[in-house]
Amino acid sequence: MENESVMDGIIQTILELLDAKKYSRARDEILKNNTVDIAEILEEVIEELGIEKAIILFRTLPKDVSAEVFAYLPIDDQIEIISVITDREVEHIIDELAFDDMIDVLEELPANVVDKILEKSTKEERRLINTFLNYPETSAGSLMTPDYISLRKNMTVAEALSYIKKEGMDRETVYTCYIKDEGRRLLGIVSLRTLVVSDDEVQVGNLMHEDIIYVNVLDDQEDVSDAFKKYGFLAIPVVDNEHRLVGIITVDDILDVIDEEATEDFHKMAGMAVSTEEYLDMSVWHHVRNRLPWLFVLMCSYVITGSIISNFQEGLSKVIVLVTYMPMLMGTGGNSGSQSATLVIRGLALGDVETSDALGVLWKELRVSFLIGLVLSALNFARIFWMDGQSTMIAATVCGSMMLIVIAAKTIGSMLPIFAKKVGIDPALMASPMIASLTDMVSVVTYFALASFILGI
Repeated sequence: MENESVMDGIIQTILELLDAKKYSRARDEILKNNTVDIAEILEEVIEELGIEKAIILFRTLPKDVSAEVFAYLPIDDQIEIISVITDREVEHIIDELAFDDMIDVLEELPANVVDKILEKSTKEERRLINTFLNYPETSAGSLMTPDYISLRKNMTVAEALSYIKKEGMDRETVYTCYIKDEGRRLLGIVSLRTLVVSDDEVQVGNLMHEDIIYVNVLDDQEDVSDAFKKYGFLAIPVVDNEHRLVGIITVDDILDVIDEEATEDFHKMAGMAVSTEEYLDMSVWHHVRNRLPWLFVLMCSYVITGSIISNFQEGLSKVIVLVTYMPMLMGTGGNSGSQSATLVIRGLALGDVETSDALGVLWKELRVSFLIGLVLSALNFARIFWMDGQSTMIAATVCGSMMLIVIAAKTIGSMLPIFAKKVGIDPALMASPMIASLTDMVSVVTYFALASFILGI
């Protein structure tokens, strides 16, 4: 919190200096910060004072600093800046960016700007850029960088360390080095630590690990993030279908993916279209478009629930007290289903639960729901019979329904996400709104069916 208040003070100072057109002093103040914080300050300048003031401040930064700061800006701000600065400034920024950051920017730029950049690139750079731009947006290929340390297995440790010293500054990471054969096929990996502590005359091939975890260029980014979480890598190699090493993905890039995937799941679980825009940056109409379709679907499901209730209207009129307990039963059913769905969706996301575990999950949820339903039914029986003064039959109807509804809701809540995963649908879609609407229908049918059986209505 203290660091946050300090940053707020720095931002306020710079905003005041820019507003007073004291650009040199604003530059001196902003350069006291690291590049990540400078990017955050520029974001605030764009938001508070507009792109013009931000561009003035951006242009006062040293060239090496401005390119590094640019890499940390949100893509929307990057596009705004590139649309205003000169072609030469764009070229400089693109040249200074790490390859994977450059690809991210180029993917968002207008085609005419990309064409200009490609025109001034070397033939080899153009080939690489075009290759990377053609990978599917959410694939491993779109995340990787070709800037890695590549060694030959017949190199000695001394030769390898000399090569790393020469090339390391231009590579994404030097902590893990990759050994390829003449056909660029991945043979193994060796850590910098192993090289540093080994004798100079030992060959790299004798030190490398051949049991390698890797991903394919076409693997989905969610599968890649799962691999990072499972193995705790700093970087993971990416190969093509011929097992040729084409790049690596580093942990800083996968953190962005994990954040995106979490955001996507939150949106889906809330029944909204996925959006990468910040809440306050989205227009009212954009919010409406994102939220309305799913709410309409859920509304239609409640229309079905209403029609079920209307079919039992005559019976309800005979025992009107049954209506009193409907909200409790429907709410309990919805909450029970949501609990199970949330746990199973999380398990599927983390890899703790697989679709093959469906029977095990079902058996566990049946036992859990039976015990929960038993406790809730017993408590409610005592309340309805003694506190509300209702008959034993009414209490038995409500509490028997409670038992069946909890079991049914937890069964639905646990099985729907697994079924969704099995058929290739995102399990997050089977979260609270969907589960609640389904369990409401089940609750109403169960309640009235049991009431008809016990009370004869």
